[in-house]
Amino acid sequence: MSVDPEPVARDQAELSMLDPRVMDPDQEIVRRAGMDDADVDQVVRVLEALRRWRETERRMSEASRRYMKLGETDMRALRFIIAMQNHGRVVTPGAIAEHLGITTASTTKLIDRLAAGDHVRRFPHPSDRRSLAIEVTEETRRAARETVGRSHARRFDAAARLTSKEREVVTRFLDDLAGSGSG
Repeated sequence: MSVDPEPVARDQAELSMLDPRVMDPDQEIVRRAGMDDADVDQVVRVLEALRRWRETERRMSEASRRYMKLGETDMRALRFIIAMQNHGRVVTPGAIAEHLGITTASTTKLIDRLAAGDHVRRFPHPSDRRSLAIEVTEETRRAARETVGRSHARRFDAAARLTSKEREVVTRFLDDLAGSGSG
């Protein structure tokens, strides 16, 4: 096993677990042919920034769920209902089930939980008397706006500050990453 002298020369506190020179010094998995140390350092900085973003996203999501006392699926349901209400659409339990990819039985339990917590209310569907409609309460809408909404606004602002070409590069990079997770 050959060891790249660069990581050895670095202070242990500076070693990145995302640096292939640290984790895969023999290039068995991560090929670095044609890349100099500056190139590898730059790639590692991108990966470290992505790791920091994922950790920040996780903390923000947990804080929002904790604040609203809800699980991830419940939060996804509320975001969906709010988005549909914003466009004047009537939301049914079936639409929620389809959006979340869960069974109607699971959807019933989810709506029961949300209604018990005063997050949603059920009412007769305005045009289909066999169906119910679901809407988010005003208090929950305000809470979601202050937590999830403000977080989304900060992400949007960060992307908006990029040039058009930079956004294309970021989009291509993130799409490439998303594709790498499927195979």
